[in-house]
Amino acid sequence: MSNRKQISAEKRKEALKKVAFAKLNRYMGSPRKARLVADLVRGMDVEYALHVLKHTPNKTAEPIYKLLLSAMANWEAKNEGKRIDETSLYIKEIFVNGGRMLKRIQPAPQGRAHRIRKRSSHITLIVDEKE
Repeated sequence: MSNRKQISAEKRKEALKKVAFAKLNRYMGSPRKARLVADLVRGMDVEYALHVLKHTPNKTAEPIYKLLLSAMANWEAKNEGKRIDETSLYIKEIFVNGGRMLKRIQPAPQGRAHRIRKRSSHITLIVDEKE
């Protein structure tokens, strides 16, 4: 690796050490449906977002709820001496990317076949404290 690439890789690593985030890879739910829930809680305070996710009827709300709890625990581990109750944490970023797709065949009339695409998604959540 060249010196320039190595320096930029070190900078990226240092920046990630300060950010508290959590990732959920290969969630077997479509990205389109997961984005609906992600848009619902983006930018909210953590406590309010937990309440909203707990009472949202979407199937994707439960994994995002657990992901938010994990991101909060990661923040607490990186910021020793600070407590979540005393700081005002909020969801800085949440985004959903498409994951791999399982392709299946559904028999159709007259000897044809329809393709079924079972979509999965990758969800990333970043929390930060308001200044």
